[in-house]
Amino acid sequence: MMTTTPSPPGPRRRDLLKLASASLAALGASILFPLSRAKAQTMTDIWDKTFPQSDLVEHAKVSFANRYGITLTGDLYLPKDRPETGLAAIALCGPFGAVKEQASGLYAQMLAERGFATLAFDPSFTGESGGTPRNLASPDINTEDFSAAVDYLGLHPGVDRDRIGILGICGWGGMALSAAAIDTRIKAVATSTMYDMTRLMSKGYNDTMTPEARRATLDQLAAQRWRDAEAGAPGYGPVSLELKGGEPQFVQDYAAYYKSKARGFHPRAINSNGSFTLTTALPFMNLPILTHIAEIAPRPTLLIHGEAAHSRYFSDTAFAAAAEPKELLIISGATHTDLYDQIDKIPFDKLEAFFAKHLVA
Repeated sequence: MMTTTPSPPGPRRRDLLKLASASLAALGASILFPLSRAKAQTMTDIWDKTFPQSDLVEHAKVSFANRYGITLTGDLYLPKDRPETGLAAIALCGPFGAVKEQASGLYAQMLAERGFATLAFDPSFTGESGGTPRNLASPDINTEDFSAAVDYLGLHPGVDRDRIGILGICGWGGMALSAAAIDTRIKAVATSTMYDMTRLMSKGYNDTMTPEARRATLDQLAAQRWRDAEAGAPGYGPVSLELKGGEPQFVQDYAAYYKSKARGFHPRAINSNGSFTLTTALPFMNLPILTHIAEIAPRPTLLIHGEAAHSRYFSDTAFAAAAEPKELLIISGATHTDLYDQIDKIPFDKLEAFFAKHLVA
């Protein structure tokens, strides 16, 4: 089933080409500028989310290990009015460069209010989760992080391990689809405002990276790797999303979310207060994560995207490649970051219905 609206005009091509031709376009443009002095974070039990705490939900900080031995930290949300056993559960992560105190936690708490056990977690190398060096990403390890969250939920005494789904936001939408394709314990997968980070980094926005630009990016990454080897530590640079003027609207939208204390700023978030290592793009350049998206079937896939989002093409093409049962839900007038925190635009009724239908014993 597909619910959609006519495609809107794409973002200004001049703006996208400007980003795609730059070497940092392979790192996701402004959302991936580097930071100096990145440090591991200490797990805290205080409520430090970017959204109010719900009276209908119980919250607990938890930790668990992935297959690589990295300890991940998550926020477990349980509905207060719940049975002792048999809950359907959802693991959540994203956006790329965010932490669980932001969008994924908001989604998790809202879905817990609707009766699900939910786990919003920080991926490896970021936030309160372990892994060194800090502030990097891996298409392999971060796909594994979702499966590790499934491990945790499946061992929880209140959860039915045969009723577990996952939800990925932004760059972790692609990771969620990758995880669902290989981990058949995942019974349903949903994404919101999804990015395929391997496609973005290896091809640029709207696949506009030329072979010459790709080679120049690889040469720059190789040179940076020598610098890192000589220094014995990864290179970092300026804090992300410090706008200078003239940035494309979607970059301004990122800054409006991540830099605003009224919306999404969080001191542990890379996009708010830091950045990735300068060599983060290396494994993304030749490891496409959506190659086997059709193998999610016969388990269902739901892709949600904003009508006006610069990133909509990621969900459009993923939907075309996926197999039934699948659905693409386009939110009228919504931008990419609207689906991070705008409660009136995030389709929680649809998400509740999707997981309630498909996470059945």
